[in-house]
Amino acid sequence: MNKQTILPLFIISMIFGQDYPPPTDLITVPTAGTLVRGSFSMDMRIQDEGGMVLGLSAGITDRFQFGLSYGSPNLIGDDSLIWYPRPEAKLKYLLIDEKMSFPGIAFGMNTQGLGHYYSEDTLQRYDTKALGVYLSASKNWQSPIGNMGLHSGINYSFLETTDGDEDPNLFFGVDLELNPEFSILVEYNSALNENDMTAKTMSISRGGYLNAALRWSFVESLYLELDLNNLLFDDEKVEYFKREIKITYIEYF
Repeated sequence: MNKQTILPLFIISMIFGQDYPPPTDLITVPTAGTLVRGSFSMDMRIQDEGGMVLGLSAGITDRFQFGLSYGSPNLIGDDSLIWYPRPEAKLKYLLIDEKMSFPGIAFGMNTQGLGHYYSEDTLQRYDTKALGVYLSASKNWQSPIGNMGLHSGINYSFLETTDGDEDPNLFFGVDLELNPEFSILVEYNSALNENDMTAKTMSISRGGYLNAALRWSFVESLYLELDLNNLLFDDEKVEYFKREIKITYIEYF
């Protein structure tokens, strides 16, 4: 095959993409990808200040997945142990399959927020609000070094509105496969639902949450992720961005 043939094929593959299944989540925001029927995932997120969130999700069909999560903002440490007020739900349904020229679109719900949960002062919200209900879209391409996916979505945090902010929110993200083991993830949560009243006073972000991560699949079905979260931190409220670890195991029944 000569150069005149290779170049057009390369350009077409970059523009129109390929049929490649995206990850089900980036760092904290979802993609349009879902677990396939008969598979399940277990994940453990180790947060700052000794916090930990455990989650379990299962693919009920090739389009629908359901899961639960629960944790504590200070599970590890020597302070009084605090648990989150309730187990939280995570579900997603793939509405439209990804095509060569059209992104996949999914509808879902995730009520699990991150960080400390404020209940004693009637805010009734997490440091980082849960997504609530959302629509997410994903489109994937085959780059010269591996898969590249672009993701975006809109969400409404219907449980955490006591702070006076009921605005819908937008999020965006990208994942880039460096080789079969390593991927780079970057996402931006615009935090449009954290800009009013007491939420503005306690929010630890400054202009939204910018997160980055390195994901390593060092054995089959097991993923280790180093997260650098809240890179746009408000230095008047926190001293540094968050360094967290997430471990995910995916298996079949």
